Amino acid sequence: MTTADRRTPCAPRRYSPRTHARARLVCFPHAGGAAGAYRSWALDAPWDVEVCAVQYPGRGDRFGERPAARMADLVDDVVAGLTAGTGPAGLGACVLFGHSMGAAVAYETARRLAVTGRPPAALVVSGQPAPHRTRGGGLHRATDAELLADLGRLGGTAADVLASPALLEVLLPAVRADYRLIETYRPLPGGPPAVPVTVLYADDDPEVTPEEAAAWAEATTGTYEAAVFTGGHFYLEAHRDSVLARVFRAVRAALPTTAAAWPSTP
Repeated sequence: MTTADRRTPCAPRRYSPRTHARARLVCFPHAGGAAGAYRSWALDAPWDVEVCAVQYPGRGDRFGERPAARMADLVDDVVAGLTAGTGPAGLGACVLFGHSMGAAVAYETARRLAVTGRPPAALVVSGQPAPHRTRGGGLHRATDAELLADLGRLGGTAADVLASPALLEVLLPAVRADYRLIETYRPLPGGPPAVPVTVLYADDDPEVTPEEAAAWAEATTGTYEAAVFTGGHFYLEAHRDSVLARVFRAVRAALPTTAAAWPSTP
């Protein structure tokens, strides 16, 4: 077995560890994304919330590992990382957040954690249709040029990266693998989790319609609420403070009502 073939748990990256945290927010990147996208979230979180981010194989400090080919495989690795020892799923209230492909991974992770008896306290999803409304697609079989065009269309990749052949050589294998994973994804067996779901989406996002966002209400037996922002698929960048406030509001709501009052969110 080669180094690339070995599979290891997706242990979340902890950019600002907080031993006094009453809640952990575990973030899941979009297709082609890496855990480092949430580094600033960790620094700006409320004083008693620790923000962690899942590092998928095939990028960042896991560059030498083969990207996951199937959602079930990726979820296996994520759950192993969250539940190992005193991982984030076992420390205080655990809330999952995912954007785009990350929303689907977070959802399936929530379902798997619920089956193991350690459900997250809440789930926040962004920029992704409900699992049973997933669109599929074939861009993972497209040429490199077509993949690059799609990255440019969505607007979440820096222009200097798209213009750098050396960086693209590193990035494209993980992007193609992630596109394959999300384009072939269908909800895994089992029922919806009893987890509160908050849905965030943008009014001009080509990847999710208001109807597809509203369908998340059917993907949980818990409560559901939604918030719409202006912008496209990566609206999170333009509305960073408002997005953080909404996400941390969901984390705050997941804590026991007897908990002490929180300071103001960003």
